[in-house]
Amino acid sequence: MKEYSHTYFLTAGECDAESRMPMPLIVSRLIEVATEHANAWGVGYSRLKESGQAWVLSRISVEMMEYPHVNEEYAITTWVESYNRHFSERNFVITAGGEEVGYARSVWMVIDTARRTLCDISQLSYISENVSERRSPMTPITRLTPVSARRSESYTFGYIDVDSNRHVNSVSYIKLLMNKWSLDFYDRHRIARLEMAYIKECLCGMTVNVLIDDSNPLDCTAEIEAGGTGYCRARIVFAESEYRAGLNDCNSNNNN
Repeated sequence: MKEYSHTYFLTAGECDAESRMPMPLIVSRLIEVATEHANAWGVGYSRLKESGQAWVLSRISVEMMEYPHVNEEYAITTWVESYNRHFSERNFVITAGGEEVGYARSVWMVIDTARRTLCDISQLSYISENVSERRSPMTPITRLTPVSARRSESYTFGYIDVDSNRHVNSVSYIKLLMNKWSLDFYDRHRIARLEMAYIKECLCGMTVNVLIDDSNPLDCTAEIEAGGTGYCRARIVFAESEYRAGLNDCNSNNNN
């Protein structure tokens, strides 16, 4: 099973204000499909937990040409492109309406949950036997550097931001960053490319600084830091977008 696919239906309650599939949901679905693929190999969360290990998302990059819209089916297909001693590179393609509308690249690692150290995955046969020859047309993930902020705000992570590992969920960082742009901006723009680098784990109750460099309003960088330490870095590339499906469409679907 070198490739794995899952088909979904986008409901009105899952949409953003523009009746599109929001980026946090896209990343959440990518993680979900990656987990399902690992489970199909018998090396998902439950299996690794028995050995005191866990898969951890290190980096992810998503590129969208178009977004699934309300009441539309979409599918996500994933495969492993390569791996080495510490990292596994997993790719994705997102299809909707019979067309490829987006791609994603991700880098994963396995950690020892007690010692919080990297595990050697080079000897894991289930990976070597299932590396796919398929290649992604998406540009590889770039290296993100510290941000010189043009604007910044503080934020304290709360209960809703953390997951079962008791640290901030990968998607919560994306939601926090996306909220630094207005609704009016998103009515006129869409995220064409998102790059995330997860450096250190934030915890519930932790206050961080959200740094934004939007000197180029269509190619922005961001960082979540505390005490001079970077915990997460991002690049967000925007493209102009026509507000196609208005709020009334979503409201009418919710009322049916």
